This record gives sequence, C-alpha cells and structure tokens, in this order.
Amino acid sequence: MITHTILDHPGGFYEYKIHNNKMNLLCNSKYNSLIIYLKNMVKNCPNEYFGKGPRSSSLKFSLSSINLMHLPNYEISELARLGLEINKERFFENHPKVQNFMLENDNKTVAIEVPLWLNNNELSLYNEIFNSKDALTGHIDILRIEDEKVWIWDYKPNAIKEKFASTQIYFYALMLSKRTGISLDNFRCGYFDSKDTFIFSPENVKLINIKQNLNEFIKN
Repeated sequence: MITHTILDHPGGFYEYKIHNNKMNLLCNSKYNSLIIYLKNMVKNCPNEYFGKGPRSSSLKFSLSSINLMHLPNYEISELARLGLEINKERFFENHPKVQNFMLENDNKTVAIEVPLWLNNNELSLYNEIFNSKDALTGHIDILRIEDEKVWIWDYKPNAIKEKFASTQIYFYALMLSKRTGISLDNFRCGYFDSKDTFIFSPENVKLINIKQNLNEFIKN
C-alpha cells in the first residue's frame, strides 16, 4: 500500500513515501504523468542535483503578486492537530507526526517528502533570480489531490509568522509542473499548522514580479 525510500540529501534524510492506492485512485487518467513521476522517484531520483544549488526552503524573498488567503481552523489544521496528538510517541519531530498521520489516514494525501528540481534552462531569468547555474531543489512536505487539483502543502509549526513560505511553495509547484508537464492552473498551494492555514493559486504569479521583488530584497 505504501512505498517508501530514504533519500540522503544535504539537509538531512528524507523519507519519501507514496500511498499507492490513493495515488492510483485520485490521480487516475488526468494526472497519469504525476503517477509516473512519483513512482520513478522511488528508485531514480537524481541525487546529484541536491546540495549544489539553491534550495526552495532557503529562499528569502517575497512574491507580492500572490493572493494569500488565511483560513483559521481549516480542515488540514485539524489533521495536523490530530497527527501531533496521535503520533506524539511514535516520532520525535513534529513534521513526521503530521506527515505520516495524513498519509495513513487522510483520504486526499498521496505522498510525502516528494523530491523536486528545476534546471536553469527551464525558467527564464533563472540565473538572475538564483545567481546560480545549478538546479533549484526541494522536497514537498505533503502532496494531496482535492477537487481534481494537485495541492502542495508545507507544514509550518508557527504558520502565522511565516514571511517567505509562499515563495518556497510557489517554486515547489513550478518544479512539479516542469517535472510532470501538468499546467500550473491545475495546482493549488498552502502552508499550515494546527491552528492556521494559508492558501493561494500559483498560476497568478508573474516572473517579472519575481525579478522586481528580488531586486527590492537585494537593496534592503
């Protein structure tokens, strides 16, 4: 039912897991390329990309074009609360408490710690944005399929104080779009803790806005 592997990447060991039954049921024919990608990463993750270039989780600039919606006490926050409680003795850190609870019990979660990368020739202005020719990399905390949309979620223990989480998750969506060929308008993004949830649609982000925000970040 659950396929998993340990990815030894800079930043730690990532336990990549797929719930095969839910993946096959929810992705079906519409997201067949996502099924292929998720299965392929179990044995064929290009580990050489990870650790050389920028990491999405380390990006420290904001994206003003994101229309961020705050949802207190949303469904996924309740799942986080349950995961923290039920798995409090099973795992030491909070991330796996929430991730594994959702993978095992939530009917929309199909994978956790999904590895991603974006090559410098796959995005205009890549070198200007990241000041690097090496691939951008990252790992999606929680991947869900809901209302026929691919939802990328990041668990943040103190979500309401996050400044750059939306930037991190936007690039997760962009990376997964490039890896699977699924259009960005089929993605939704969010981050959450046990109280607060924030969501947005990644297709509204414009590359020119990214460059402008980066220039402002460098000036400050």
